[in-house]
Amino acid sequence: MKKIIKKEATGKSDPKGIVPDVAFDRFSGEGWVRTSVQLPSEMALTISVNRQELVTILCTPTKLNCLVLGFLYAEGIISGTGDVASMQVCEEESLADVTLSDPEYALPAQRTLTPGCGGGAAFKTEGQRVDSDLAATPKDVLSLMKQLQEQMGLYRLCGGVHASALADTENLLVVAEDIGRHNTLDKIQGECLLKGLRTRDRLLLSTGRISSEMLLKAAKMQVPVVVSRHSTTGAAVSLARDLGITLAGHARGNRLSVYSHSERLGCSTD
Repeated sequence: MKKIIKKEATGKSDPKGIVPDVAFDRFSGEGWVRTSVQLPSEMALTISVNRQELVTILCTPTKLNCLVLGFLYAEGIISGTGDVASMQVCEEESLADVTLSDPEYALPAQRTLTPGCGGGAAFKTEGQRVDSDLAATPKDVLSLMKQLQEQMGLYRLCGGVHASALADTENLLVVAEDIGRHNTLDKIQGECLLKGLRTRDRLLLSTGRISSEMLLKAAKMQVPVVVSRHSTTGAAVSLARDLGITLAGHARGNRLSVYSHSERLGCSTD
């Protein structure tokens, strides 16, 4: 990739991703009081590829270059940064303009709306099977989930966002926060592409619900273990079983529920 230009919006909140001092009226047993709060910011980022509008994504305006690259990779439009001749992300205009190395690339036309926060979009519906010898323990997974909670800086400031992380069995490698669950995975994938980090044979942790589009993104990353602090959907469980992915939910405290391929986490029951 020859060029990445990122233009930040001016006059916005600091730190990034926050709208400060939003006034509201709070009611309690002591009556009404006028106060203020910080809230997560939101933008509609339009991605154009080879001068054709591809998709508009509702997102938190952080790591936008990672989000764009990760989304294009997850959808099979690029296989790496070498497929991108240039990319310009302008937060002020809510635009990302990507030029591919192949000027004749035919963009996908069929889009599927996903149940992600803000209404995500996906073009692919088939997943890649994951073959991996990675093994971990429930203690490893729960320790990593605790680390993720400790690194949710934006959430601690204003709430209202999801967080995900890529990890080995001991430490978090990449962390992303966003109003959209699926966006956090695209941001992780994009950051890994930019930094040359592999996603294969890693663990993927999320605070949000794991649905089918989340599971498909994990399969594209070739991640054999996906863990959520909350729930999963039946479609995600079915996909995980078919694609060879260990899927766990409700990972908090000293407990977790494993819905597929529990042998990777040391379970020997049939």
